[in-house]
Amino acid sequence: MTFLVLLLLAVAASCIAIYFVLKKKHMTGWMPDYLRQRLGKRNDVDGVTHVIFSFVDHYEPQWGKPNSLEVERQRVDRWMRDYPAMASKHKDADGFHPQHTFFFPEEEYRFEHLNKLAKLCRDGFGEIEVHLHHHDDNRENLTRLINGFVKTLHEDHGAIGRHPQTNKLSYAFIHGNWALDNSDPSGKNCGINDELLVLKETGCFADFTFPSAPHPTQPDKINAIYYAKDDPNKPKSHNTGVDVKVGGTEWGDLMLVNGPLMLNWKKLKKGIFPQIENADIRKGMEPTKDRVDLWVNANVHVKGRPEWKFIKVHTHGTQERDMDVLLGQQTDDMFSYLESEYNDGKKYKLHYVNSREMYNMIKAAEDGKDGDPNQYRDYFITRPVFKVKE
Repeated sequence: MTFLVLLLLAVAASCIAIYFVLKKKHMTGWMPDYLRQRLGKRNDVDGVTHVIFSFVDHYEPQWGKPNSLEVERQRVDRWMRDYPAMASKHKDADGFHPQHTFFFPEEEYRFEHLNKLAKLCRDGFGEIEVHLHHHDDNRENLTRLINGFVKTLHEDHGAIGRHPQTNKLSYAFIHGNWALDNSDPSGKNCGINDELLVLKETGCFADFTFPSAPHPTQPDKINAIYYAKDDPNKPKSHNTGVDVKVGGTEWGDLMLVNGPLMLNWKKLKKGIFPQIENADIRKGMEPTKDRVDLWVNANVHVKGRPEWKFIKVHTHGTQERDMDVLLGQQTDDMFSYLESEYNDGKKYKLHYVNSREMYNMIKAAEDGKDGDPNQYRDYFITRPVFKVKE
């Protein structure tokens, strides 16, 4: 057997091995888009690049189904104590502290938890949005659940703003267990193939669920802000879509705002395979400097406005094993690094935003607005006026 034949066999074996690794990690769907982005022409930016940073939280006080209400209270109270103590040390170019969006699960609602979060938000540390876990559901029940929860968040806590044209209550959404639009191939954790339409009808202005990689729910379209059109007869309609662009108009049924999804070649598994960078912050996925740089390099932006880079990171904030990271030195250091490296006022300006503000800036870019995105924090969806029972 000649050397050339041996070489070809080795290459073929390597390709097969790589394919099976990609398949095991559910990467075959989104890898073409990733390669296209990494190998494509980069958008050059003249002047200042604005780094727009948002922290979204699948905030679940009942995570793990604790056997007492006291456990839930301890989790929430730690956030009330430790988050403002840490976040108050940091400010962006506009004087805002880091913003934390608490996506609270409808099925875990307790007045006392939301009352505490509303105070934290009223004090300038974030906002509250909608999160839902459900299984084998139907559109009638989902509509009832969301409308009721949004009404409660607005009337009892002042947590939801309004659409400027319809005056309808408008909310951001995260799907529990990643299964937006019945996208879990197991068939669990949703059940509704027309979920995007239900979200649109009930006032959702954007979904902030993804990335979910390496979970099989991960859409093929990555590192993008885009509109998806629902096929009510099929799951995972958001697998493809139309990019939001400067001078464009709304399309389809729902906007999806992706967080960065990259490969981290500085962190190799088994010395060969790069770690999937999915913008998740927790124990074992600490927010190191190299990860922050990857988030910026993911280049998530509205097409035609590359100087506004949108970074959405996520976590599950009430899990004890992760709170030392989220409320401690490592996240503190992450904010310090963002402020030292991406807020010099010449090459970069940093903006801490919540999910509503991020959406408003996206809509401003779509409408052709430019300059400093800080002026568009309340461009479209109104700022909520939080209610707190003392």
